[in-house]
Amino acid sequence: MTRFALTIEFDGGPFFGLQRQDNGPSVQQSIEDAAYAVTGEKVTLHSAGRTDSGVHALAMRSHLDVEKPFDPFRLMQALNAKLRPEPVAIIGCEVKREDWHARFSCTGRSYEYRIRNRRAPLTLEKGRAWHIARPLDHTAMHEAAQALVGNHDFTTFRSAHCQAASPVKTLDRLDVSREGDGIIVRAAARSFLHHQVRSMVGCLALVGQGTWGIDQVARALEARDRAALGLNAPPEGLYFVHATYPQED
Repeated sequence: MTRFALTIEFDGGPFFGLQRQDNGPSVQQSIEDAAYAVTGEKVTLHSAGRTDSGVHALAMRSHLDVEKPFDPFRLMQALNAKLRPEPVAIIGCEVKREDWHARFSCTGRSYEYRIRNRRAPLTLEKGRAWHIARPLDHTAMHEAAQALVGNHDFTTFRSAHCQAASPVKTLDRLDVSREGDGIIVRAAARSFLHHQVRSMVGCLALVGQGTWGIDQVARALEARDRAALGLNAPPEGLYFVHATYPQED
C-alpha cells in the first residue's frame, strides 16, 4: 500500500463542496471516481480542509492510498486525464510515509478572500470574487480585523451547523490589503470553524463601507452570539491557499 499526497486546484463553482455529498457533485467524488478508473481500486480521499459549495482551492493537500505500484508523476497525469473536463487538477503528487495524514498531520491552514471593488460588473472573475460596487476603506477593514487575531471564542462567526467541539480558535493572521480595485483578505490559523472566514470578511466589508464602526467587529466578537453577526460573505470569493506540515515547512 502506498500513500500518495496530492496537491489539488479546483474551481468550486460546479460542486457542492470538497467533501462527498449525498445531494450533489463534490470534488472528493470526482477524484475518487478518477482514481478508481485509473487503479481499479476504491479509494478514500482525505483532505486538509473542508470547503463549502462554491469555494475554490489553489493548493488543497489531500491523500489517498493505492495498493498497485505507481510512479507519482504518472499517477498525477492519469488522474488529470480522467478528471477532464471537470475544473479539478492535480498539480502535485508525491509518496508519503504511512503515518502522514493530510488532515491530522496539518498544523496550519491559510485562506484568502477576494473582493473586486468597482462599479463595473464582473466578467472574467464572475463566480470567483465578491463584487462590491460601493467604495471600501481597506485601511479601516485591516484595523478592525486585528481585534479578531489571537485566541478567542468565535461563536459569533460560527455557522449554526458547525460540528467543531469548541468555538475557541487561535487566529494567527487576518490582513486586508488593496491591489488596484481588488481587496484581498488573508487569514491563517491551525484550523477554522465552519463559515468563520466568510463571516469575518462579511463584517469587515461592513466596516469598509462605513456601515459599521471599526470597534463594532470587536463588539460582535465579544457578544459570542451568532445574532450579532452583520453579514456572511458569499462563497465565491473564498480560496483555500496553503496547508502547513512540520516536516515540509
